[in-house]
Amino acid sequence: MNKTWWKEAVVYQAYWRSYYDSNGDGYGDLEGVYQKLDYIQSLGVDVLWLNPCYESPDVDNGYDISDYRSIMPKAGTMATFDKLLSAVHDRGMKLIMDLVVNHTSDQHNWFKESRSAIDNPKRDYYIWRKETNNWRSYFAPSTWTYDDTTDEYYFHSFSKEQPDLNWENEKVREEIYDMMRFWLDKGIDGFRMDVINLLAKLPGFPDAENPTDISYLGNNPGIHEYLQEMHDKVLKHYDAFTVGEIPFVSPEDGVLYVGEGRKELNTMFHFEVCDYMAHWDMQRFKQIQARWYDGLWGKGWNSQFLNNHDHTRVVTRFGNDAEYREQSATCFATLIHTLPGMPYVYQGEEIGMTGIRFSSIDEYNDISMKNKYAEEVGKGRDPEEVLKELQHLSRDNSRTPMQWNSSPQGGFTEGQPWIAVNPNYASINVEQALSDPNSIFYYYKKLIELRKRNEVMVYGSFTTYLDEHDQIYAYTRTLGDESWLVLLNISEQPAGINVADCGVTKLGEIVISNYAGRTNQENVMELQPYEAVVYRV
Repeated sequence: MNKTWWKEAVVYQAYWRSYYDSNGDGYGDLEGVYQKLDYIQSLGVDVLWLNPCYESPDVDNGYDISDYRSIMPKAGTMATFDKLLSAVHDRGMKLIMDLVVNHTSDQHNWFKESRSAIDNPKRDYYIWRKETNNWRSYFAPSTWTYDDTTDEYYFHSFSKEQPDLNWENEKVREEIYDMMRFWLDKGIDGFRMDVINLLAKLPGFPDAENPTDISYLGNNPGIHEYLQEMHDKVLKHYDAFTVGEIPFVSPEDGVLYVGEGRKELNTMFHFEVCDYMAHWDMQRFKQIQARWYDGLWGKGWNSQFLNNHDHTRVVTRFGNDAEYREQSATCFATLIHTLPGMPYVYQGEEIGMTGIRFSSIDEYNDISMKNKYAEEVGKGRDPEEVLKELQHLSRDNSRTPMQWNSSPQGGFTEGQPWIAVNPNYASINVEQALSDPNSIFYYYKKLIELRKRNEVMVYGSFTTYLDEHDQIYAYTRTLGDESWLVLLNISEQPAGINVADCGVTKLGEIVISNYAGRTNQENVMELQPYEAVVYRV
């Protein structure tokens, strides 16, 4: 297996608008990220991923871009971005940006021209039709919106304010490639590629037999040709790391995107866990991990994550954010950092931040949730019932501001925050975590240090045991003569185990454990709720 720096790296995601507000306007900003770089570096991560900070009307929190080559005022200025990039590099880290090229904002000059007249030179930069089909978008009941200026409909995979680009148009592709060169020439180290498998559309836009299954939006003919062209014209000329956000994908499809000889992407996110497993399901999770390991190992590289800016915080969604918050946070951290693939840390995860439940739809900002709420209430459903149904997976669960200390607004801002701070900031915050040597933060730090010192965590093969057990996830990572046994009780009840059932006759030293008092002499043991322990064997 080829060794590379990025396979050995850990990525930290900074959702900048919720990270730290440096000027009191209620929004986090790039200056705020800059001021907190020492904190990020202290965790030991290698790569900083910034969510979109380009010029945008901000209908979808920056994923509706109106100018790819400028910085939105909420985020700061290009001078601030340049300062941040330089400071990241000075600390020996790398910086990647979100590449959002499936769609633009409807306020982008390209779209303004495109919609102005059928014979406008940029008309074909987007997708226009006289007739529609029955497809749904991510954020709306239809992928089509009527525009009376030219008496046609335009296509959008997300909100109506986010029209999709027409990647069949070579001029569009060249515009995008030139924009990518602009940022890479500035010195950024790569891209997280937003819904990159949606670029190619299903020829002819046929009606879907089941329009609620929106997988027809992705993995269509032509996508691999586009990505190979992108690699040939841009990426191969830079030492650029790429990770593709790729929904609706199986391991068999995934290896086509990240296969080491394919010349497309370095690695990818799939969503079999975060999009299709609303609550923890041990058997399903084990099966997903096994399938992806079998499909990719030795062929391409995977990513490991359980929360991000689009998915509810892990301790609330899959763990216990009350009685066992610290234990479940460290248990899931052990899981993510010892499974095969590249670990991602989403801001606040390293201090065990929790999800939130607002009492009114008016308190939510998430356009996807608000549109779905309006659609369901419009059908005559009870508003309180709809709100309760949507709360668990609302994207705003993970977007509340970073909790820095116990001062008002959690130390995030001196103004009025753009979205409410979680009220538990008084007890869950960075200042508290840094003052406690046994905190979740220092557990994450130790895991990341272990990964840097032990290649078995990166390149070791993966073998599972006790596959039918509903509480315990047990597996080994093995590289040469080095072998580690990972034992995780992902449940709220104690669970007994005999390590002989994991093919182990004698336990070696404990590498890491999230419960004090565990020894290496207990071949038959009882794991406590959300206990994680890793042994050399």
